[in-house]
Amino acid sequence: MKSEWKKCKLSSQINLIGGGTPKTSVPEYWNGEIPWLSVKDFNDDNRYVYKTEKYITQTGLEHSSTTLLQKDDIIISARGTVGEMAMIPFPMAFNQSCYGIRGNENNDQTFIYYLIKNSVRKLKAITHGSVFDTITRETFDNIEVSLPPLPVQKKIAGVLKSLDDKIELNNKINNNLEKQAETIFKEWFIDNPQNTEWTSGTFSGLIESTLNGDWGKDEPIGSNTEKVYCIRGADIPEVNIGNKGKMPLRYILPKNLANKKLETGDIVIEISGGSPTQSTGRCAAITQSLLDRYDSSMVCTNFCKAIKPKTGYSLFVYYYWKYLYEKGTFFSYENGTTGIKNLDFNGFIETEPIIIPPLDRIIVFYNYSKSIFDQVFANGRQSEQLAILRDNLLPKLMSGEIDVSDIQI
Repeated sequence: MKSEWKKCKLSSQINLIGGGTPKTSVPEYWNGEIPWLSVKDFNDDNRYVYKTEKYITQTGLEHSSTTLLQKDDIIISARGTVGEMAMIPFPMAFNQSCYGIRGNENNDQTFIYYLIKNSVRKLKAITHGSVFDTITRETFDNIEVSLPPLPVQKKIAGVLKSLDDKIELNNKINNNLEKQAETIFKEWFIDNPQNTEWTSGTFSGLIESTLNGDWGKDEPIGSNTEKVYCIRGADIPEVNIGNKGKMPLRYILPKNLANKKLETGDIVIEISGGSPTQSTGRCAAITQSLLDRYDSSMVCTNFCKAIKPKTGYSLFVYYYWKYLYEKGTFFSYENGTTGIKNLDFNGFIETEPIIIPPLDRIIVFYNYSKSIFDQVFANGRQSEQLAILRDNLLPKLMSGEIDVSDIQI
């Protein structure tokens, strides 16, 4: 019953845990086996955070203020882009730009995760900082929430968790499908003993044309009248697992749309960016399934470039490019060692040697991998619909508008 719910300060129901950074000047603190999270390692798109770029040692943990979060603890970004959050699937440390959150013993931890997720907009509204937005411990004192009894918490969490579980399962299925296609590509074209009889060449021989990127304007101004969605390097990982990404809406010149519009079979390449541990050269295949997810045309940013492979070669080029990226080949084709790195795109496509099999083998692979792409994007679309349902249910469940008393979990 709603009458059993109580109003309270969010801070009274949680324990905040601080993070920290081991000294970067001490080598024995780093490159260990303990995952160490920063804000860029997680976001609201996934309930759990599994990957991190950096790892610390037990010594690094002991000689710093960072804390080891445990399974199902919550991590939330507290500086800069505040309010990004996820749960922890296994022990992880984290830096000082985040808070760890653990509900007190009278609450269901998964419910606390969704309670905070529902409160993020309020948290963002009262952040402050002279340089960038900041969530402080006092911020949580200013958030009032309605808290149901523990059995109701578990039911509400169960409803929302069932939707996120299906989204997570779809992500795992898509990751496995993509790995299958990559394995088949390697077996058929890289490790195949017959490849010694095939033609040697470069990517330039398989590319019909290239398209430059465009960033345009954030609203229609002057001749910038054509509404487009702009795929960035940050969208590439999401697109590759069947999601639509969060491409910004921009306005470009009509002539630029005619020359830069992305079509099925194109491949978008990130040519600027990267990091010391991540090279430029990430790629995403443009499929009809992706284009259908948006209500306007699509271009890539000017930090990317698109290629149009010759007819029939699109997915062969895509998987070959990904194979070389995973090998670290692109580090050898970058200009600049500090700041933003740039890919020597022309140097790569004109000089990197590749093996080109007969077209009939490539067509067989295309048909196989296209079926995988279709399944990946079907799963991605379902996940998108589930996420919309979850986000619509979240405030109604957290306010008690929807009664869960008859639900069996």
